[in-house]
Amino acid sequence: MARLAVDGDKSIYFEDIGSGSKTLILIHGWGMSGRAWDGVLLPLLESGFRVITLDHRGCGRSDHDFAELGIDAIASDVVALVDSLSLSSVFLNGWSLGGAVATRAAHTLGARCAGLILTAGASPIYTQKPDLPLGGTVEDVAGVVAAMNDDRVTFLAGLAHAVTAKPVSDAMLTWMGDTFIGSAARASATLGELAHLDQRGIMAELDIPILSYICGQDGFVAPEISRWVAENHPRATGVEYPDSGHAPFIEEREAYLESLTGFINAN
Repeated sequence: MARLAVDGDKSIYFEDIGSGSKTLILIHGWGMSGRAWDGVLLPLLESGFRVITLDHRGCGRSDHDFAELGIDAIASDVVALVDSLSLSSVFLNGWSLGGAVATRAAHTLGARCAGLILTAGASPIYTQKPDLPLGGTVEDVAGVVAAMNDDRVTFLAGLAHAVTAKPVSDAMLTWMGDTFIGSAARASATLGELAHLDQRGIMAELDIPILSYICGQDGFVAPEISRWVAENHPRATGVEYPDSGHAPFIEEREAYLESLTGFINAN
């Protein structure tokens, strides 16, 4: 485990494990931490990959008092981490809001990004656009942020129960709720950025393979958004789990690992 200074005296927490020839950076979703990937970490290492996890600004063991907690700032931390470790080729896997972070970081990294994985990723859009009416509305996002800010503990404890469509243990629900609540109160502003997110332009400029996970019962990212990526980017493919909620690496663990390792090994 280690820390990386990214903004003056502020720093982010990361873990760099394994020594495989292919490097995978796992970027968690809003309000969570790198621990979200623990269930797939060991199998990925056993598959021969070097795996790096990090905690977003305001999340987990990273500092919580950054002045800037936006998606682009978190993406800049991913790029800074790649730079600091002198990595010439990485795969980026972004879950949920981490998908928007991964897309932005992939665009900045250019040829150093070997592939992009969007695990129920909130990219390239999250809310409906005049020419692409997929997802929720700006008002929906504003309502979520307002409800969270009004009664943060109750809201986030309840949010944990909506992550998966398939049953999970009480211990898992407690862990997710505690992790959400442990994020910075100001991180609600990060979530609010999804209301106006539009990364279609930068995604179109990515000349790399993309794997988009489409979760049929996802209550956070509309499945149609993930499907749009698979159908509209010339180098994208989609993997669909009709019965999965927002966390296929938990709900469809074995199938998820098989498709993820296959994608990385093929590229």
